[in-house]
Amino acid sequence: MTSEAGPHRDLRAAIDDHVRDFRPIVRAGISRLSKETWGSGRGVWDTESEQRTLTVDAVSVTEEEADGHVSIALGLDDGDTIVVRRRRYLLDGRPVMAATSSFPAAIARDTPIARDETGPGGVYARLAELGHEPVHFREDVRARMSRADDAELLDVDGGAPLFTVVRTAFTADGRAVEVNEMTLDATAYVLRYEFDA
Repeated sequence: MTSEAGPHRDLRAAIDDHVRDFRPIVRAGISRLSKETWGSGRGVWDTESEQRTLTVDAVSVTEEEADGHVSIALGLDDGDTIVVRRRRYLLDGRPVMAATSSFPAAIARDTPIARDETGPGGVYARLAELGHEPVHFREDVRARMSRADDAELLDVDGGAPLFTVVRTAFTADGRAVEVNEMTLDATAYVLRYEFDA
């Protein structure tokens, strides 16, 4: 049996040190989405970055045709138009999450939601201003291993553990106004759900 030596051992040790030194993000799945947060002009990320350096280093906004699970979740027909916002989030310079939000174009087209910078409180504050205030959220959380496209986007090794969170935002009348599909580096997150019995 041979021992690992040389540059491979040094690289592995450096990676292990970085993972140990990186303080995980505590993602409070319930309180982060409260109206108290985004209604006051704070972003949902403000609740978990803990004064650390948070950046969004890639934003794209496009109009596309809805299909599959997105059209079903938003109550649209396949081929209806949606506004799609794609972002990549870095914490302390480390990629930790990629997110893709989809909105019915009838709601989001030609609004700040369709711009790179949405303004204080983010898309939920803008939806409220447009008369589509989200009052209920549903999140489905799953785990999977990374694929080739994840490796480049989140700077993870192939087969690294990831969380996928799909959040749907609903108005008071039960209309879905956003589907947000998030991919999180599982080594960077603690998913916390705190609620009363």
